[in-house]
Amino acid sequence: MISFLNEILDHIVETGILIFEFIGVAIIIVTCLISFYKYLMKKPDTRIYLGKGLSMGLEFKLGSEILRTVIVREWSEIAIVAGIIALRATLTFLIHWEIKEEEKEARLHEKKQTEQGS
Repeated sequence: MISFLNEILDHIVETGILIFEFIGVAIIIVTCLISFYKYLMKKPDTRIYLGKGLSMGLEFKLGSEILRTVIVREWSEIAIVAGIIALRATLTFLIHWEIKEEEKEARLHEKKQTEQGS
């Protein structure tokens, strides 16, 4: 009975991992395509949009790695998954930091333009 429940859990987790990975990749691809279009149109919010999309995609992929910790059986696999989680968390942190800096710069630019227009 326990092995049967374990098999069910493995299938559910593997399905969840695939779904989260697919969603993360889809978000990243769509965001990059839209950002490329915005870049060609010289939209000022291109970098912010790209950063937010990449961050969202990485968060879904991070969720899939966290789910993967449920089904790993050996310490070497745990170490690999932990490394991937650390890398993706670091990338997400750096992207969030870049978004905040870009938004701050955009607000300063808007403020300068408002002051010059007055």
